[in-house]
Amino acid sequence: MSDEVAAVPEGIDLERPSAARVYDYYLGGAHNFAVDRAMGERAIGLWPDLPLIMQANRAFLRRAVRYCVAAGIRQFLDLGSGIPTVGNVHEVARSGAPDARVVYVDNDPVAVSHSRFILGDDPRCAVVQADMRRPDVVLNSPEVGSLLDLSQPVAVMMVAVLHFVSDADDPAGIVAAYGDVVTPGSALVVSHATTDGQPREADEHSQLYRSTATPMSMRSRAQVEGLFEGFDIVEPGVVFLPQWRPESAHDVGENPERLSGLAAVGRKR
Repeated sequence: MSDEVAAVPEGIDLERPSAARVYDYYLGGAHNFAVDRAMGERAIGLWPDLPLIMQANRAFLRRAVRYCVAAGIRQFLDLGSGIPTVGNVHEVARSGAPDARVVYVDNDPVAVSHSRFILGDDPRCAVVQADMRRPDVVLNSPEVGSLLDLSQPVAVMMVAVLHFVSDADDPAGIVAAYGDVVTPGSALVVSHATTDGQPREADEHSQLYRSTATPMSMRSRAQVEGLFEGFDIVEPGVVFLPQWRPESAHDVGENPERLSGLAAVGRKR
């Protein structure tokens, strides 16, 4: 048995790739397995810009967290968080607010295991193994109850996760369930895969993910806007990833639609 297989928690299916671990592979991380790397290489073969898109998504996350910190938010609920490697929510938030508290939520046992190892005994971070499609389970978890004060503003992070929620699972209803329990002034941070920009590549990517445990549902700009019911979308609205409050014109580039994911932040009324 290889060291890689020996390190897998009991019950993990090594025959099917995991979206969280494939994403880690795109970012150049080490928390993935051969099946995930093979999936990633197939996807990149169909859409060579994928690593750039994933990096743009991570850059959006960093900018959005800094926006929330500047707005006075000190609590973060990161849903579908994947593996919190370098540059994730707690590191970015604490660069501006050392007292920031973060609860990470993911349903992938390997991602959760790695997350707990990375975070260690950090008293202001916790990891919940749960499906974000079950807001009742997430919000009633001991970790959320002990670490987050829902009477104070919270940033609800749904970064690159809602496209893994099918229409049948009612993504707008799921977002609303979280939005209903947070106080006015809280933030909703969303990035979402879309066919806007590069429809052929996006459709082929979506078809590839149908073979995994986490098939994708691409959505349009109007559909993403519809997820913000009860929230005021801040400027510049729902835009392509590099267009959301870029730090320089170079970050946007000449063809922002090439990095075809949509991004937006809303504040609860």
